[in-house]
Amino acid sequence: MKAKKILTALLASVCVFGATATMASAEEVIKVGVFLPLTGDNAAGGELELRGIKLANENHSTVLGKKIQLVVQDNKSDKAEAANVVARLIEKDKVCAIVGTYGSSLAMAAGNIVKENKIPAVGTSCTNPQVTAGNDYYFRACFIDPFQGTVMANYMKKLGYKKVAVIQEVSNDYSVGLAKFFMDAYKKMGGQIVDVANYQTGDKDFTAILTNVKAKNPDAIYAPGNFTESAMMIDQARQLGLKINFYGGDTWETNDFLEVGGDAVEGAVLTTAFGREMATTKEAKIFLDSFEKQFKGEEPSALTALAYDAYMLVYYGIEKAGSTNSVAIRNAIAANKNLPLVTGKTTLDVNGDPVKGAVIKTVKNGKFVYVDFVQPK
Repeated sequence: MKAKKILTALLASVCVFGATATMASAEEVIKVGVFLPLTGDNAAGGELELRGIKLANENHSTVLGKKIQLVVQDNKSDKAEAANVVARLIEKDKVCAIVGTYGSSLAMAAGNIVKENKIPAVGTSCTNPQVTAGNDYYFRACFIDPFQGTVMANYMKKLGYKKVAVIQEVSNDYSVGLAKFFMDAYKKMGGQIVDVANYQTGDKDFTAILTNVKAKNPDAIYAPGNFTESAMMIDQARQLGLKINFYGGDTWETNDFLEVGGDAVEGAVLTTAFGREMATTKEAKIFLDSFEKQFKGEEPSALTALAYDAYMLVYYGIEKAGSTNSVAIRNAIAANKNLPLVTGKTTLDVNGDPVKGAVIKTVKNGKFVYVDFVQPK
Protein backbone atom coordinates (compact mmCIF):
# COMPACT_ATOMS: atom_id res chain seq x y z
CA MET A 1 0.00 0.00 0.00
CA LYS A 2 2.82 2.32 0.92
CA ALA A 3 4.62 1.48 -2.33
CA LYS A 4 1.44 2.26 -4.26
CA LYS A 5 1.21 5.70 -2.60
CA ILE A 6 4.84 6.42 -3.45
CA LEU A 7 4.26 5.39 -7.08
CA THR A 8 1.16 7.60 -7.29
CA ALA A 9 3.08 10.56 -5.89
CA LEU A 10 5.91 10.00 -8.36
CA LEU A 11 3.50 9.85 -11.30
CA ALA A 12 1.79 13.02 -10.12
CA SER A 13 5.13 14.82 -9.85
CA VAL A 14 6.11 13.64 -13.33
CA CYS A 15 2.82 14.93 -14.73
CA VAL A 16 3.28 18.28 -13.02
CA PHE A 17 6.89 18.46 -14.22
CA GLY A 18 5.83 17.53 -17.75
CA ALA A 19 3.10 20.19 -17.81
CA THR A 20 5.50 22.78 -16.40
CA ALA A 21 8.15 21.86 -18.96
CA THR A 22 5.59 22.15 -21.78
CA MET A 23 4.46 25.56 -20.52
CA ALA A 24 8.05 26.73 -20.20
CA SER A 25 8.81 25.47 -23.70
CA ALA A 26 5.82 27.37 -25.09
CA GLU A 27 6.90 30.52 -23.29
CA GLU A 28 10.43 30.27 -24.64
CA VAL A 29 9.37 30.71 -28.28
CA ILE A 30 7.63 33.46 -30.20
CA LYS A 31 5.28 32.03 -32.80
CA VAL A 32 5.07 33.76 -36.17
CA GLY A 33 2.57 32.38 -38.67
CA VAL A 34 3.30 31.89 -42.37
CA PHE A 35 0.65 31.20 -45.00
CA LEU A 36 1.67 30.58 -48.60
CA PRO A 37 0.48 28.60 -51.63
CA LEU A 38 2.71 25.52 -51.39
CA THR A 39 0.42 23.42 -53.59
CA GLY A 40 -1.96 24.34 -56.40
CA ASP A 41 -1.57 26.80 -59.28
CA ASN A 42 0.67 29.23 -57.37
CA ALA A 43 2.93 26.68 -55.66
CA ALA A 44 6.11 27.73 -57.48
CA GLY A 45 5.71 31.29 -56.20
CA GLY A 46 4.93 30.11 -52.69
CA GLU A 47 8.01 27.89 -52.58
CA LEU A 48 10.26 30.77 -53.66
CA GLU A 49 8.80 32.92 -50.90
CA LEU A 50 9.16 30.21 -48.28
CA ARG A 51 12.86 30.14 -49.12
CA GLY A 52 13.13 33.84 -48.24
CA ILE A 53 11.21 33.52 -44.98
CA LYS A 54 13.31 30.56 -43.86
CA LEU A 55 16.55 32.35 -44.76
CA ALA A 56 15.48 35.41 -42.77
CA ASN A 57 14.54 33.21 -39.83
CA GLU A 58 17.92 31.47 -39.93
CA ASN A 59 19.77 34.80 -40.02
CA HIS A 60 17.53 36.43 -37.38
CA SER A 61 16.25 33.55 -35.29
CA THR A 62 15.84 35.23 -31.91
CA VAL A 63 14.25 38.43 -30.64
CA LEU A 64 13.62 39.66 -27.11
CA GLY A 65 15.83 36.78 -25.96
CA LYS A 66 13.47 34.16 -27.39
CA LYS A 67 13.57 31.92 -30.43
CA ILE A 68 11.17 32.73 -33.27
CA GLN A 69 9.23 29.64 -34.30
CA LEU A 70 7.71 29.66 -37.78
CA VAL A 71 4.30 28.00 -38.06
CA VAL A 72 3.85 27.33 -41.78
CA GLN A 73 0.47 26.64 -43.39
CA ASP A 74 -0.32 25.83 -47.02
CA ASN A 75 -3.21 27.90 -48.38
CA LYS A 76 -3.30 25.59 -51.44
CA SER A 77 -3.70 28.51 -53.88
CA ASP A 78 -7.34 28.68 -52.77
CA LYS A 79 -9.19 31.68 -51.35
CA ALA A 80 -11.35 29.70 -48.93
CA GLU A 81 -8.37 27.73 -47.69
CA ALA A 82 -6.39 30.96 -47.24
CA ALA A 83 -9.06 32.24 -44.86
CA ASN A 84 -9.20 28.88 -43.06
CA VAL A 85 -5.48 28.55 -42.43
CA VAL A 86 -5.15 32.13 -41.18
CA ALA A 87 -7.99 31.53 -38.73
CA ARG A 88 -6.19 28.36 -37.62
CA LEU A 89 -2.89 30.20 -37.13
CA ILE A 90 -4.63 32.74 -34.91
CA GLU A 91 -7.04 30.53 -32.96
CA LYS A 92 -5.10 27.27 -32.61
CA ASP A 93 -1.43 28.20 -32.98
CA LYS A 94 -1.72 31.53 -31.14
CA VAL A 95 0.71 33.38 -33.42
CA CYS A 96 1.47 37.02 -32.63
CA ALA A 97 1.97 38.04 -36.28
CA ILE A 98 1.64 36.55 -39.76
CA VAL A 99 3.76 36.64 -42.93
CA GLY A 100 2.08 36.08 -46.30
CA THR A 101 0.99 35.64 -48.89
CA TYR A 102 1.85 35.26 -52.54
CA GLY A 103 -1.27 36.18 -54.51
CA SER A 104 -3.42 39.23 -53.88
CA SER A 105 -6.67 37.23 -53.98
CA LEU A 106 -5.35 34.92 -51.25
CA ALA A 107 -4.24 37.83 -49.09
CA MET A 108 -7.56 39.63 -49.50
CA ALA A 109 -9.41 36.47 -48.47
CA ALA A 110 -7.62 36.59 -45.11
CA GLY A 111 -7.87 40.35 -44.65
CA ASN A 112 -10.98 40.57 -42.45
CA ILE A 113 -9.74 37.74 -40.23
CA VAL A 114 -6.48 39.45 -39.26
CA LYS A 115 -8.33 42.74 -38.87
CA GLU A 116 -11.04 41.36 -36.60
CA ASN A 117 -8.53 39.47 -34.45
CA LYS A 118 -6.05 42.38 -34.39
CA ILE A 119 -3.14 40.23 -35.56
CA PRO A 120 -0.69 42.08 -37.84
CA ALA A 121 0.05 40.48 -41.21
CA VAL A 122 2.76 41.47 -43.68
CA GLY A 123 2.18 40.52 -47.30
CA THR A 124 5.05 39.23 -49.39
CA SER A 125 4.21 39.89 -53.05
CA CYS A 126 0.47 40.67 -52.97
CA THR A 127 0.49 43.92 -54.97
CA ASN A 128 -3.22 44.72 -55.38
CA PRO A 129 -4.07 47.96 -53.48
CA GLN A 130 -7.14 46.32 -51.90
CA VAL A 131 -4.96 44.08 -49.73
CA THR A 132 -4.17 46.93 -47.33
CA ALA A 133 -6.98 49.38 -48.17
CA GLY A 134 -9.07 50.03 -45.07
CA ASN A 135 -7.18 47.41 -43.09
CA ASP A 136 -4.91 48.74 -40.33
CA TYR A 137 -3.60 45.24 -39.64
CA TYR A 138 -2.35 44.33 -43.12
CA PHE A 139 0.98 45.63 -44.39
CA ARG A 140 3.17 44.53 -47.28
CA ALA A 141 6.81 44.38 -48.37
CA CYS A 142 6.10 44.87 -52.10
CA PHE A 143 5.19 47.89 -54.19
CA ILE A 144 1.58 48.21 -55.35
CA ASP A 145 0.08 47.76 -58.79
CA PRO A 146 -0.75 51.42 -59.60
CA PHE A 147 2.99 52.09 -59.44
CA GLN A 148 3.97 48.84 -61.19
CA GLY A 149 1.46 49.40 -63.98
CA THR A 150 2.57 53.00 -64.49
CA VAL A 151 6.24 51.98 -64.62
CA MET A 152 5.57 49.55 -67.45
CA ALA A 153 3.29 51.98 -69.29
CA ASN A 154 6.08 54.58 -69.23
CA TYR A 155 8.67 52.05 -70.32
CA MET A 156 6.61 50.79 -73.26
CA LYS A 157 5.70 54.31 -74.36
CA LYS A 158 9.40 55.24 -74.40
CA LEU A 159 10.02 52.27 -76.68
CA GLY A 160 7.73 53.96 -79.20
CA TYR A 161 4.71 51.66 -78.98
CA LYS A 162 1.52 53.41 -80.06
CA LYS A 163 -0.93 50.48 -80.04
CA VAL A 164 -0.97 47.83 -77.30
CA ALA A 165 -3.24 44.84 -76.70
CA VAL A 166 -3.94 43.67 -73.15
CA ILE A 167 -4.57 40.04 -72.17
CA GLN A 168 -5.72 39.55 -68.58
CA GLU A 169 -6.39 36.57 -66.32
CA VAL A 170 -9.93 37.65 -65.50
CA SER A 171 -10.32 35.28 -62.52
CA ASN A 172 -7.19 36.72 -60.87
CA ASP A 173 -7.56 39.99 -58.89
CA TYR A 174 -3.86 40.71 -59.34
CA SER A 175 -4.02 40.41 -63.13
CA VAL A 176 -7.22 42.43 -63.53
CA GLY A 177 -6.00 45.19 -61.22
CA LEU A 178 -2.56 45.48 -62.78
CA ALA A 179 -4.01 45.47 -66.30
CA LYS A 180 -6.36 48.30 -65.36
CA PHE A 181 -3.61 50.45 -63.84
CA PHE A 182 -1.42 49.88 -66.88
CA MET A 183 -4.22 50.82 -69.29
CA ASP A 184 -5.17 53.94 -67.34
CA ALA A 185 -1.57 55.16 -67.33
CA TYR A 186 -0.90 54.20 -70.95
CA LYS A 187 -3.99 55.99 -72.26
CA LYS A 188 -3.10 59.13 -70.29
CA MET A 189 0.20 59.15 -72.16
CA GLY A 190 -1.60 59.08 -75.48
CA GLY A 191 -1.28 55.36 -76.13
CA GLN A 192 -4.06 53.29 -77.68
CA ILE A 193 -5.41 50.02 -76.27
CA VAL A 194 -6.57 48.11 -79.35
CA ASP A 195 -7.95 45.03 -77.57
CA VAL A 196 -8.62 43.62 -74.10
CA ALA A 197 -8.84 39.82 -74.01
CA ASN A 198 -9.79 37.62 -71.06
CA TYR A 199 -8.91 34.09 -69.97
CA GLN A 200 -9.40 32.00 -66.83
CA THR A 201 -6.85 30.62 -64.40
CA GLY A 202 -5.98 27.10 -65.52
CA ASP A 203 -6.70 27.67 -69.22
CA LYS A 204 -4.27 25.93 -71.55
CA ASP A 205 -5.42 26.85 -75.05
CA PHE A 206 -5.03 30.53 -75.97
CA THR A 207 -5.26 30.10 -79.75
CA ALA A 208 -8.58 31.89 -80.20
CA ILE A 209 -7.57 34.83 -78.01
CA LEU A 210 -4.22 35.22 -79.75
CA THR A 211 -5.76 34.95 -83.21
CA ASN A 212 -8.14 37.81 -82.41
CA VAL A 213 -5.33 39.89 -80.90
CA LYS A 214 -3.12 39.29 -83.93
CA ALA A 215 -5.89 40.61 -86.18
CA LYS A 216 -5.85 43.93 -84.27
CA ASN A 217 -2.19 44.38 -85.26
CA PRO A 218 -0.83 45.76 -81.94
CA ASP A 219 2.77 46.91 -81.51
CA ALA A 220 3.13 44.88 -78.28
CA ILE A 221 1.11 42.88 -75.74
CA TYR A 222 0.79 43.53 -72.02
CA ALA A 223 -0.28 40.32 -70.29
CA PRO A 224 0.13 40.32 -66.50
CA GLY A 225 -0.91 36.97 -65.07
CA ASN A 226 0.23 33.77 -63.46
CA PHE A 227 3.62 32.44 -64.63
CA THR A 228 2.40 29.12 -66.08
CA GLU A 229 -0.50 30.43 -68.17
CA SER A 230 1.55 33.42 -69.33
CA ALA A 231 4.44 31.23 -70.52
CA MET A 232 2.06 28.88 -72.35
CA MET A 233 0.37 31.85 -73.98
CA ILE A 234 3.64 33.31 -75.26
CA ASP A 235 4.71 29.93 -76.60
CA GLN A 236 1.42 29.55 -78.50
CA ALA A 237 1.74 33.11 -79.81
CA ARG A 238 5.10 32.24 -81.36
CA GLN A 239 3.58 29.13 -82.94
CA LEU A 240 0.94 31.36 -84.54
CA GLY A 241 3.65 33.58 -85.98
CA LEU A 242 2.95 36.45 -83.58
CA LYS A 243 6.42 37.94 -83.23
CA ILE A 244 5.71 41.10 -81.23
CA ASN A 245 7.03 41.27 -77.67
CA PHE A 246 5.19 40.44 -74.44
CA TYR A 247 5.33 42.50 -71.26
CA GLY A 248 4.14 41.52 -67.78
CA GLY A 249 4.42 41.87 -64.03
CA ASP A 250 6.37 40.47 -61.10
CA THR A 251 4.63 37.06 -61.05
CA TRP A 252 6.64 36.05 -64.12
CA GLU A 253 9.93 35.91 -62.24
CA THR A 254 9.95 32.17 -61.55
CA ASN A 255 11.89 29.25 -63.01
CA ASP A 256 8.56 27.77 -64.07
CA PHE A 257 8.00 30.70 -66.44
CA LEU A 258 11.38 30.02 -68.06
CA GLU A 259 10.95 26.26 -68.18
CA VAL A 260 7.39 26.26 -69.53
CA GLY A 261 8.07 29.03 -72.04
CA GLY A 262 11.51 27.89 -73.17
CA ASP A 263 12.89 29.79 -76.16
CA ALA A 264 9.51 31.42 -76.74
CA VAL A 265 9.86 33.73 -73.71
CA GLU A 266 13.23 35.10 -74.81
CA GLY A 267 12.94 38.90 -74.83
CA ALA A 268 9.89 39.00 -72.54
CA VAL A 269 10.02 42.02 -70.21
CA LEU A 270 8.65 42.33 -66.68
CA THR A 271 8.54 44.64 -63.68
CA THR A 272 9.87 43.20 -60.44
CA ALA A 273 11.12 44.29 -57.02
CA PHE A 274 14.70 43.08 -56.74
CA GLY A 275 17.94 42.94 -58.67
CA ARG A 276 21.38 42.31 -57.21
CA GLU A 277 22.53 45.41 -59.10
CA MET A 278 20.48 47.49 -56.64
CA ALA A 279 21.31 45.38 -53.55
CA THR A 280 23.28 47.94 -51.56
CA THR A 281 22.17 47.50 -47.92
CA LYS A 282 23.93 45.40 -45.30
CA GLU A 283 20.89 43.14 -45.09
CA ALA A 284 21.01 42.61 -48.87
CA LYS A 285 24.59 41.34 -48.55
CA ILE A 286 23.59 39.00 -45.72
CA PHE A 287 20.71 37.75 -47.86
CA LEU A 288 22.83 37.19 -50.96
CA ASP A 289 25.59 35.42 -49.03
CA SER A 290 23.18 33.04 -47.29
CA PHE A 291 21.22 32.44 -50.50
CA GLU A 292 24.34 31.52 -52.44
CA LYS A 293 25.43 29.08 -49.75
CA GLN A 294 22.13 27.22 -49.87
CA PHE A 295 21.21 27.56 -53.55
CA LYS A 296 24.51 27.59 -55.41
CA GLY A 297 24.29 28.65 -59.02
CA GLU A 298 20.77 30.09 -58.72
CA GLU A 299 19.80 33.74 -59.04
CA PRO A 300 17.54 34.91 -56.19
CA SER A 301 14.02 35.81 -57.28
CA ALA A 302 12.38 39.03 -56.16
CA LEU A 303 9.76 36.80 -54.53
CA THR A 304 12.43 35.35 -52.25
CA ALA A 305 13.84 38.79 -51.43
CA LEU A 306 10.39 40.24 -50.69
CA ALA A 307 9.46 37.33 -48.44
CA TYR A 308 12.73 37.86 -46.54
CA ASP A 309 11.79 41.52 -46.12
CA ALA A 310 8.26 40.68 -44.97
CA TYR A 311 9.72 38.54 -42.19
CA MET A 312 12.12 41.35 -41.26
CA LEU A 313 9.24 43.83 -40.96
CA VAL A 314 7.64 41.49 -38.42
CA TYR A 315 11.00 40.91 -36.71
CA TYR A 316 11.69 44.63 -36.27
CA GLY A 317 8.08 45.15 -35.21
CA ILE A 318 8.44 42.65 -32.35
CA GLU A 319 11.81 44.10 -31.38
CA LYS A 320 10.53 47.68 -31.36
CA ALA A 321 7.33 46.74 -29.53
CA GLY A 322 9.40 44.99 -26.86
CA SER A 323 6.63 42.43 -26.44
CA THR A 324 4.52 39.83 -28.23
CA ASN A 325 1.35 41.85 -27.83
CA SER A 326 -0.13 41.87 -31.33
CA VAL A 327 -1.49 45.42 -31.15
CA ALA A 328 1.89 46.73 -29.97
CA ILE A 329 3.61 44.84 -32.81
CA ARG A 330 1.14 46.29 -35.30
CA ASN A 331 1.85 49.83 -34.11
CA ALA A 332 5.61 49.23 -34.25
CA ILE A 333 5.44 47.89 -37.82
CA ALA A 334 3.42 50.92 -38.91
CA ALA A 335 5.97 53.29 -37.38
CA ASN A 336 9.03 51.82 -39.13
CA LYS A 337 11.03 54.33 -41.16
CA ASN A 338 13.91 53.73 -43.59
CA LEU A 339 14.50 50.12 -42.58
CA PRO A 340 17.57 48.86 -44.49
CA LEU A 341 15.98 45.76 -46.00
CA VAL A 342 17.04 43.53 -48.89
CA THR A 343 14.99 45.38 -51.51
CA GLY A 344 16.18 48.76 -50.24
CA LYS A 345 15.41 51.21 -47.46
CA THR A 346 11.76 50.79 -46.62
CA THR A 347 9.24 53.19 -45.14
CA LEU A 348 5.57 52.26 -44.93
CA ASP A 349 3.00 54.88 -45.89
CA VAL A 350 -0.33 55.49 -44.14
CA ASN A 351 -1.87 52.52 -45.97
CA GLY A 352 0.87 50.11 -44.90
CA ASP A 353 2.44 50.11 -48.37
CA PRO A 354 6.20 50.57 -48.85
CA VAL A 355 7.58 53.46 -50.85
CA LYS A 356 10.16 51.79 -53.09
CA GLY A 357 11.30 51.56 -56.68
CA ALA A 358 10.77 48.92 -59.37
CA VAL A 359 13.28 46.88 -61.34
CA ILE A 360 12.76 46.07 -65.03
CA LYS A 361 14.15 42.75 -66.26
CA THR A 362 14.13 40.84 -69.51
CA VAL A 363 14.64 37.18 -70.36
CA LYS A 364 17.98 36.64 -72.07
CA ASN A 365 19.61 33.27 -72.73
CA GLY A 366 17.11 31.59 -70.42
CA LYS A 367 17.74 33.93 -67.48
CA PHE A 368 16.19 37.06 -65.99
CA VAL A 369 18.55 39.95 -66.73
CA TYR A 370 18.51 43.43 -65.17
CA VAL A 371 17.54 46.27 -67.54
CA ASP A 372 16.69 49.34 -65.45
CA PHE A 373 15.58 50.69 -62.08
CA VAL A 374 12.71 53.16 -61.65
CA GLN A 375 12.38 55.26 -58.49
CA PRO A 376 8.93 56.18 -57.16
CA LYS A 377 8.00 59.81 -57.78
